[in-house]
Amino acid sequence: MFDFKFTPETYFQEDTTSVLLVRMQYPESQWGEQISIYAHWIEGKIQFEAVDFYGNDFMLYPSSSFEPLNFEDLVYLLEGIQVNQDSNEGNIEMTLYGIPKAESAFYPELEKYFEEKRENAGLD
Repeated sequence: MFDFKFTPETYFQEDTTSVLLVRMQYPESQWGEQISIYAHWIEGKIQFEAVDFYGNDFMLYPSSSFEPLNFEDLVYLLEGIQVNQDSNEGNIEMTLYGIPKAESAFYPELEKYFEEKRENAGLD
């Protein structure tokens, strides 16, 4: 069973103001898409950003927080990623196809969570 209340103490060390929070890969997508989730410390608040190779504009919920997210909120953020349809130029449905593989240095159970989800869906 996963500890959905687990919360890292911090994402940032000393003078670090931006970190790679999560790396996600969609093996079933046409291009094997990878999305990176970053956390940025800006004016006393953590801002979350999703970046891919194609420059898509992703919407994240929550998009910011005053504290590091607990595991449950992080999973909600990852599973709820949406693309801003106003700026969408490609076929994002093909990009986000399937259940991702995910890893994070801050959330040790994340990789296993998505592995189990993929196995239950018959993807691995």
